[in-house]
Amino acid sequence: MTEPTNAALFERARAVIPGGVNSPVRAFGSVGGTPYFVARAEGPHVYDVEGNRYIDYVMSYGPGILGHAHPAVTAAVESAAAKGTSYGAPTEAEVLLAEEMCRRIDGMEMVRMVSSGTEATMTAIRLARGATGRDRILKFAGNYHGHSDSLLVAGGSGVAQQGLKGSEGVTEGAVADTIVAPYNVVPEIDDTVAAVIVEPVAANMGLIEPQPGFLAGLRAACDDTGALLMFDEVITGFRLCRGGAAEWFEVKPDIWCFGKVIGGGLPVGAFGASREIMSHLAPLGPVYQAGTLSGNPLAMAAGLAQLEQLTPAAYDQLTATAATLQAGMIEAFADAGVVASVPRVGPLLGLFFGPQAPVDFEGAKAVCENGVYERFFHGMLEAGVALAPGAYEALFPSLAHGSDEVDATIEAVRRVAKNL
Repeated sequence: MTEPTNAALFERARAVIPGGVNSPVRAFGSVGGTPYFVARAEGPHVYDVEGNRYIDYVMSYGPGILGHAHPAVTAAVESAAAKGTSYGAPTEAEVLLAEEMCRRIDGMEMVRMVSSGTEATMTAIRLARGATGRDRILKFAGNYHGHSDSLLVAGGSGVAQQGLKGSEGVTEGAVADTIVAPYNVVPEIDDTVAAVIVEPVAANMGLIEPQPGFLAGLRAACDDTGALLMFDEVITGFRLCRGGAAEWFEVKPDIWCFGKVIGGGLPVGAFGASREIMSHLAPLGPVYQAGTLSGNPLAMAAGLAQLEQLTPAAYDQLTATAATLQAGMIEAFADAGVVASVPRVGPLLGLFFGPQAPVDFEGAKAVCENGVYERFFHGMLEAGVALAPGAYEALFPSLAHGSDEVDATIEAVRRVAKNL
């Protein structure tokens, strides 16, 4: 039997799946070319259907923090699957994962499991409105909080890479109560605002660190007006450190949203807050949310197994790996005479082909759309290194990326940069 090629599979996919993909960035629209179709993955590598091996820094955009197919996670999934894949009834696994999350996050007393990061932010917004009795929300340009209608405007990453400002099909009424402010500027808010939602580290417009005083300023502004501060930690949660961005920056929100790491690679999301705020959620209160697959036993088992591996020593290793990669990339670009910046926040890395890392969405767009990233992306792919197929994404080193992979990546950057 003839093995499929990436091009042949993409052609077949486009006949039955819009654009040939189930998430737009995967179509390579912003970088050009044909996407590779993954056949399997292990540790720091993915293998496509043609047998090519890549050092992977996509890592499913964050869930692969341990590396692909980590034995503890796959064993947990296999054990859970043998008992059934879904029940529509509560299980011990969801209690265990919720308890572990609350232990790690200071001030978060209750958690509701959902099936995606989009579902988490969408419902958390509804919860904030119900808890405050207010309608308006404030978000920041370039922050991506999933594809719910009210949060798509100026949405960074997934939206920006398609060349869109928002989305057709979203009515004016859906965004009438959404205020958009520039990132890294503390906005003026009033007592009509229910919630301020923010990516504490903006990881959907490249990687942009919050400027000193920004998150603390948001906390103070919310305290002054009675609005709820919401951290979208779908990317930063349990990746920056044990307690996520709230611990890293020493600023505590009122509501947290999670995904990625807590699912071990399976579809999952969650949001949490104090007992008082969460008491507004059904069945305790009048704010409704439900999901047949919420708390799915496979996802709960995988997430708990993954969190158990994330010890203080593991975070030290992740940060050290990212720091080594950052230093090597900076040196390689400098040696090649390529103007680039490689920002880092703990174990998260970014890449901008400009003299300095931007601080907001407007600055990020100017750099991300200068055409250099797509050339670099394809050069790295040919060199056996898989980056995200879009300039607005971050790099996700994992615990499986050892010195051999890091050295090989830096050498690839050196070779590719010389051809830029």
